[in-house]
Amino acid sequence: MSLFDLLVNILKQTYLLLAIFCFGFQAKSQSSDTLNAWYEPVFEIDSVIKDVFQLVSAKETKNTVALSWSLKGEHYGSLEDNNCTVSIRYKSKEDNKWTEINNISLTTTAYTIKELTSGTKYEYQLGLAQEKEPAVFSELNQFTSKDGVGLYSILSIIGALGFFIYGMKVMSEGIQKAAGDGLRKILSAITSNRLSGIFTGFLTTSIIQSSSATTVMIVSFVNAGLLTLRQAIGVIMGANIGTTMTAWILVLLGFSKFSLADYALPVLAIGVPLMFMNRSQLKSFGEFLIGFALLFIGLHALKSEVKSLHLEESEGFISYITSFTSPGYLTVFFFVFVGTLLTIVVQSSSAAMALTLIFIGEGLPLELAAAIVLGENIGTTVTANLAALIGNVHAKRSARAHLFFNIFGVIWMLIVFFPFLTMIEGFIESFEDTAFGKANLATKTSRSLYTLALFHTCFNIINTLLLVWFVPYIEKIVVKFTPAKTEDDEAFNLEFIKTGMMSTVELAIPQAKKEIAKYGKIVSRMNGFISKMLVEQDKKKFKKLLERTEKYEEITDKVEIEVADYLAKAAKGNMTTDTSIRIRGMLSIIGDLERMGDIFFQMSKSLERKRKNKIWFTPEQRESIQEMGAIVNEAFVVMLDNLAMDYNAVTIDKALALEQKINSKRDKIRKSHLKDIEQGKYSVQNANIYSNIFHSYEKIGDHIINVTEGLTGSID
Repeated sequence: MSLFDLLVNILKQTYLLLAIFCFGFQAKSQSSDTLNAWYEPVFEIDSVIKDVFQLVSAKETKNTVALSWSLKGEHYGSLEDNNCTVSIRYKSKEDNKWTEINNISLTTTAYTIKELTSGTKYEYQLGLAQEKEPAVFSELNQFTSKDGVGLYSILSIIGALGFFIYGMKVMSEGIQKAAGDGLRKILSAITSNRLSGIFTGFLTTSIIQSSSATTVMIVSFVNAGLLTLRQAIGVIMGANIGTTMTAWILVLLGFSKFSLADYALPVLAIGVPLMFMNRSQLKSFGEFLIGFALLFIGLHALKSEVKSLHLEESEGFISYITSFTSPGYLTVFFFVFVGTLLTIVVQSSSAAMALTLIFIGEGLPLELAAAIVLGENIGTTVTANLAALIGNVHAKRSARAHLFFNIFGVIWMLIVFFPFLTMIEGFIESFEDTAFGKANLATKTSRSLYTLALFHTCFNIINTLLLVWFVPYIEKIVVKFTPAKTEDDEAFNLEFIKTGMMSTVELAIPQAKKEIAKYGKIVSRMNGFISKMLVEQDKKKFKKLLERTEKYEEITDKVEIEVADYLAKAAKGNMTTDTSIRIRGMLSIIGDLERMGDIFFQMSKSLERKRKNKIWFTPEQRESIQEMGAIVNEAFVVMLDNLAMDYNAVTIDKALALEQKINSKRDKIRKSHLKDIEQGKYSVQNANIYSNIFHSYEKIGDHIINVTEGLTGSID
């Protein structure tokens, strides 16, 4: 082999070795990559399942549970990269078979399980699963499905209702305080014009959002004699219209797309600081805002609690409601009774209306809701009748008039119930194609809410328009059915003086004369109360006499103001000299009668102090006081006779003789009293009270003679 061939072979072998080396290196590199890929760690659900689910909770309702959770943030990216989904499985404790719910998105953080067995304990687990792989579940949790409307649900609804009523109460009281005495002045200044009375009742109730508050005020004014029964009936009619504004406020601000409950906290943020202001009006306005916010928070809570019952899914509720799809009159009568009972129980027609509106949303037919509203009109009169229980016969009559007015309205409405409701429905539906209708009347429920509010308003307006012309007859009916049992029942009302002046001063004098005679009888009864308190041993009877004396003293103050105001207005007109003297005498008389009421009240407080400190009169002291009281009573008899007769025929002789007799008795008692003190027969406290009593009787005698002098024109 030549040298050349040898070199060629060496080059071939070298090339072959280089080729083998390069191929081996590439193969080794690929092998290493494959190995690295094989040993790269794979995502495993088991490694995160223990802590991936956070804030896990279960809210149980009737046959339903709402599960909620959140995913730990640091794991979310890995779960998303590996296409994981959430799974849920559950079973009853007695069952071994799991029910699984799969393929729940990672973005979902809540799920509701329905059709559970009532009152059953369940176990459940949350889990994660990858595509085509079985789910891996977390730790075991438990819940118990609720058994229908349980105690918790009932208490929750009552609590939400209480929230609503409390908010209404705070709001009403706040606006009354903010208005000061303005509302009371408006009410007490009502004239005999029925239309102005209706407007006043409507305005007052619309402002304070409580027909009960308005009617209770009216009852108190009638009780005090500041309003006549006829005037009170007009105001009550207006209050019935005013209370329908509550339904509109609830529908527009509580059930529409714009709900004030969403803005309740900002309203509270404004109202609470105002509560700490020094100015009383700002403080009261803050109270109003707080009440307003609480009212809508309560309404929202009430809606939520009723919603949580899932009545729309309750077979019992649905079957019961569907049985009334074509309700007859018996059904309507029954639901009128339900509405009456509901309002009596919650003591708030506004709360009853709120509940009715909420149940419309749960499927209650409009006809039944309207029947409940009619019942609420009867139930709301209970508050005024309860307030009248402690009042006189006139207060009771005004409350009965309220009841009669509402019952009569319900009766005629039941006669035309179905066509009237159909007419209101048609009216509401006529707005469906308008901008307002498209925004607020899109659903059957919303249309029903507006129909019910309009039905309530139209019913009360028409009822008022029907009966306003028959107020005198209503007055006669309630007077007939609520007669005065005793003279005391008639004692607290201005019977003869009417609001508004007579055409001439001379015609006004006889009315004032009759009222003053009645005023004298009221004061004379207080002497009887004091005589009984002197000897009464029973604690309860003594307390009752004390309360009656205090009440009569308040009445004497009010009567004096009313009669004096009436006479002052009369004195502004043209009058003769004799009439001028007569009015001056009458003003003097009512002043003396009022001061007698004050003295009797002070005597009652002295006797109360005597009883409280266990200070006892001797038999001689008691006998002397009773004898002096008897003489004062004789003087009252003469005074009342003089007040009842023609003033020109009154003589002063009898009255003067009795006044001298009272003075003589006072002198005799005082002389004996001073002697007994010197001999130490009784304590200083006893002496002070005893002296106060007989001196007070002597002052009463002075005022009695002053009354007769006023009648005869003998005053200075």
